Amino acid sequence: MQPPLRPQFGDGRLRQLGETVRTAFPATYARLSDADLAARANLGDDLALNALIERYASKVSKMTAHLLDDIEDARDAAQECLLKVSTRLRQFRGEAHFSTWLHRLVVNTCRDVGARQQLRRTEDLDLADGATDPSRLALIAELRRELTHQISRLSAEQQQVLVLRDAFGFSYDEIARSLRVPVGTVKSYVHRARLSLRANLEEYATA
Repeated sequence: MQPPLRPQFGDGRLRQLGETVRTAFPATYARLSDADLAARANLGDDLALNALIERYASKVSKMTAHLLDDIEDARDAAQECLLKVSTRLRQFRGEAHFSTWLHRLVVNTCRDVGARQQLRRTEDLDLADGATDPSRLALIAELRRELTHQISRLSAEQQQVLVLRDAFGFSYDEIARSLRVPVGTVKSYVHRARLSLRANLEEYATA
């Protein structure tokens, strides 16, 4: 008895089937939670890692642009943050929301990038023989560093909701659902964070 015939595919059919698998399979990752994606990525699943990075890439860019005035600095910081996600993801233990872990990573990276770029610009200004106003650039850089510093001094809860609200543009309802807390709690955290930032920055400006 002859074995059953197996279906035959031409090269074109195989390429089409491969494309279908490649486009449909990652879609299943879009339905997974951040924690599930992180767990899979830590086990070596590159598709899960790519899905997690793609999910937050635009939000990271918005946040770095919010924390760093210079467009190029913000782009550098965003790229560095996404690289750190792939290299430091094992540090995420799932003890807090992934967005909280990522927020801290972005804030610290922006602080480091801002400091490095300011040092480079200061050196360039010395060589440029006064082509721009060094005092003005130094003041802007100092204010930017102070803002980042003051944000880092807020409680973890206040930092998280402030960034989600003002940098990422989430609504109060979206933040409340994401963090699983009442909407009133979110509004209270945002209000207190803004008041604290305003007071500390005014105190810094008059010091």
